[in-house]
Amino acid sequence: MNRSELVAALSERAEVTRKDADAVLAALAETIGEVVAKGDEKVTIPGFLTFERTHRAARTARNPQTGDPIQIPAGFSVKVSAGSKLKEAAKGK
Repeated sequence: MNRSELVAALSERAEVTRKDADAVLAALAETIGEVVAKGDEKVTIPGFLTFERTHRAARTARNPQTGDPIQIPAGFSVKVSAGSKLKEAAKGK
């Protein structure tokens, strides 16, 4: 399902226009991005998903072409965890 199909499905279920559904989807993505960028709290949609910023330590890796060691600096990543309702849906129940 791509974005336009998701917007169409949301507008049909919520009985709103596609424009309104698209605006809500864009606002949700923007809000989650802002909270995760701050990194001081996680975003939880109960039973569905949790978004959380995590810290990745600096490490040494190998260049796959030459085999030489390279330093990868510390940074941040995003951890997304599935909630119980999403896990049940994935089982087909």
